[in-house]
Amino acid sequence: MKISLSEHFDYKKLLRFTAPSIIMMIFTSIYGVVDGLFVSNIVGKPAFTAVNFIMPVLMICGSVGFMFGSGGSALISKTLGERNRERANRIFSLIVYTSMVVGTIIAVFGFVFMEKISAALGAEGEMLENSVLYGQIVICALPLLLLQYEFHTLFVTAEKPQLGLIVTIISGVLNMGLDALFIGAFDMKVAGAALATAISQVVGGGIPLVYFSRKNDSLLRLGKTSIDFRAIGISCSNGMSEFVSQGSMSIVNMLYNTQLIKYTGDDGVAAYGVMMYVNLVFLAIFIGYSVGTAPIIGFNYGAQNRDELKSLRKKSIRILVITSVVMLCAAQLLAIPLAKLFVGYDEGLFDLTVHGFRIFSFLFLFAGINIFGSSMFTALNNGLISAIISFLRTLVFQISAVLIMPLFLKVDGIWGSVVVAELLSCAVTVIFMVAKRKKYGY
Repeated sequence: MKISLSEHFDYKKLLRFTAPSIIMMIFTSIYGVVDGLFVSNIVGKPAFTAVNFIMPVLMICGSVGFMFGSGGSALISKTLGERNRERANRIFSLIVYTSMVVGTIIAVFGFVFMEKISAALGAEGEMLENSVLYGQIVICALPLLLLQYEFHTLFVTAEKPQLGLIVTIISGVLNMGLDALFIGAFDMKVAGAALATAISQVVGGGIPLVYFSRKNDSLLRLGKTSIDFRAIGISCSNGMSEFVSQGSMSIVNMLYNTQLIKYTGDDGVAAYGVMMYVNLVFLAIFIGYSVGTAPIIGFNYGAQNRDELKSLRKKSIRILVITSVVMLCAAQLLAIPLAKLFVGYDEGLFDLTVHGFRIFSFLFLFAGINIFGSSMFTALNNGLISAIISFLRTLVFQISAVLIMPLFLKVDGIWGSVVVAELLSCAVTVIFMVAKRKKYGY
């Protein structure tokens, strides 16, 4: 049964509406993990290290898609709440077309300068060669990757979260199948992993583009539009937190890699790569829930339905707190089998990964509130507060912690730095949520 943004959401309806987004984000993360599994177990540790090394650069480029998707969705859902569907569709079309142009420009520059970027970050020898190869292939699909990221949110805004899930499953299964074919059967090594990822991204962004270009029964459809710099500016401003979050996270990952090479050598980078893969899957639950609730919040903000906003905030906090505790317990129990899955072939690397992940996983206690809080302010069209939360969480607190804590705790300080950063960010997020409660009526 279809659920509309204008309905009242009890716990059951809220979980039903957000479930496709949660599953979609989990599945997106899982098929990224499969890439790592194939590279690590078939191609080997040096290639696995190189892929993890260049991944933050690709994530920075892809973060533009999160910015347009979340920021544009906030403006579109607010406009829908104001009962102006025609303008919502013009904004929707403008956002999609603009991101395609921006993605093409970034892809060209990224391809040309990939080697210089990799070398500047410290890659050399075989790592440099593999990093450049993987990066240049994947970045060719960037315009479609941006669309794939955007449509994660825009499918929910269009009241079609199930379609977003279906597209994600199709592209994910394709990626995993091509990994098996290119790496396992054809022995294409790093190039095979990159090609599988790029093709899946083309499919993941291309299917929604075709769907919204044709007549459909959703709230949104691609069509004629006109340049509206104000709408683009508002969308970018609203989505700046997601851009800051993804971009800063990538910068911090580069710093983590540098610190780990200093304290542990290449094994530390490989262990951190495993944690990042697992972290993506766990945090996907929080991200998916936030993606699913954002259009509801934006719609009710546009409709000035404060009672529903208050209900959504209370229910969401309760759901996230319970989920956070469950996730921490699960992470502690799964540390050994997950590490064995990725790096069981190397005893020293396995021990390092298990020990690090058991410290690292305490971040799950605080990350859910931080992710939801930032997303909520984006949906309320307050991009500034959302960006402040993301900036402090993913850049200021993490950089400070990863530079200072290893001086006293060595490698354990690196694993624990992200926990401290999430804790500090949670305090800031709660302060903002309490301070702005009367203004927005939640």
